[in-house]
This record gives sequence, structure tokens and C-alpha cells, in this order.
Amino acid sequence: MKLNSELEFFLDTQYPVAYESQDHLNPWGTAKNNSTNPRFNEKIYLLFDSCEKPLKILDMGCSGGGFVRNCIDDGCIAIGVEGSDYSKKLRRAEWKIIPKNLFTCDITKPFNLTFKNGDEVKSLLFDLITCWEVMEHIKENDIDAIAENVRKHLLPSGLWIMSVSPVDDFVNGVNLHETVKPKEWWIRKFLNLGFEHRTDLEKYFCEQYIRGKRYNGPGSFHLILSPNLSASPKFPNYTASAKIYDKWRGTRIHRLINQLTNL
Repeated sequence: MKLNSELEFFLDTQYPVAYESQDHLNPWGTAKNNSTNPRFNEKIYLLFDSCEKPLKILDMGCSGGGFVRNCIDDGCIAIGVEGSDYSKKLRRAEWKIIPKNLFTCDITKPFNLTFKNGDEVKSLLFDLITCWEVMEHIKENDIDAIAENVRKHLLPSGLWIMSVSPVDDFVNGVNLHETVKPKEWWIRKFLNLGFEHRTDLEKYFCEQYIRGKRYNGPGSFHLILSPNLSASPKFPNYTASAKIYDKWRGTRIHRLINQLTNL
């Protein structure tokens, strides 16, 4: 496949904005967030080391697009989709830098991502799809539709990774979280939709995600979902010392040391 900069991407949808979303009607996360974490990227590249390169990544609910830009800078093919057009209109964060890789649409409605290869337009299938603090913003009746969009765009060998907040979030008197459920509920829900949670990979990521308990999402939990366990990536082999160091990286103490040494 050509280099990311040479590809032309397209998003086809009849619903260019999630007009009924509370985060669009009352911009909050979509107006503020632009989370990144290079350590998560490192983990992903190691986990998918045996996959065809470049790695293809879709971030649904991408907000400012920071994670997408990091992936592009690392040589991946990366696309971001956001339900609100707030950041697009204001050219906020990465929307002014990588506009050809960032799109708006309602992810609870059908959409199709493609790329142009010469004169031929092909469907985009991804190794990894992420949703950082997105699913709790979705009405319960619309979760099945999002899962269907993921299934349409995810390779059988791919993973769907997300952080989910299990608490209400009131902003200006409006609860931005429309589906507030515990982790066990979400695991059962996605299992019924054909996605199984990879509990073994929870230890591998060590809470080192883009968002979550350590990174801008207090109280949230993570799901690592696979549509096909036999085809999905296996837990990489680590030495005992590497496991200890890995667990320490990204902790509050580690980040404090980094801040002090970079002063």
C-alpha cells in the first residue's frame, strides 16, 4: 500500500453530524479533548508486529485528533471520525493540520470509509478501531448500530479497544452520558453482538491507554474486543524484568519524575 500522505480518503454517509448527540448540542469533550499517549502506541505496534504494514487505525469519536496524528507520524494509516463538527469548524487542534484524515459523521448511522488507489476506490479495513470515552455518550438503542459499523470496517484479525465511563457527567445541567452501565454489562452486551473481551490483554496494556484511570478519564474502565479470537493478536512474550518496568511506566510517580527531569 502507498504511504499515508499519498492516499486519498473518503467517508460516505447521509448523516454528516450527530445532531442529536448531547456532546454536539453542548460541546464539552469535543471542544476540549485531544488526548495522546505514546506508550499506548508502542504497545499497539508491538502487539501487531506480525501484521501487514502500514498498520491501519480508525479512531471513532476522535475529538481533536491527537491520537490520529501520532499514528500518522509513526507511519500508520490513520483516520479519525467525530460526531460533532465543533473542532472542524474552529480548525481546533489537529483539524487544521491533518484535515484529510479527519471526518465528521454520526457513528450510530451507516457510513463507509474508502481510499483511492490509482483509479480504483477500495474499502478501508482496519487492524485497530478505538473509542475513547465515546460509548457512554451513545443511547442504549444505538449501540448495536455502532457495533455493526465496527464489524464492517474491522479486519477479522483486528481489535476494538475502548475506554468507558460508568458514571453520569452533568455539564450545565445536562447529562452528557446517555448509557451509564458497569463493566460487566458492557462485556455481556458486546459478547451478544459477537465481540469477546480479551481479559488476557488487560495485563499487557497495564492501564496505559489513550484515556482512562491514568490518563484524563478518572473511574473509566477498558474493553479490548475481538470479533475472532483465533485470528486476533497474541500476548507478546515479556521477560520478568520487562513486566515490572512496564507496569511502572506511566504511573503518577513515573510521570512526576519525567516532569522534573525535563524542567
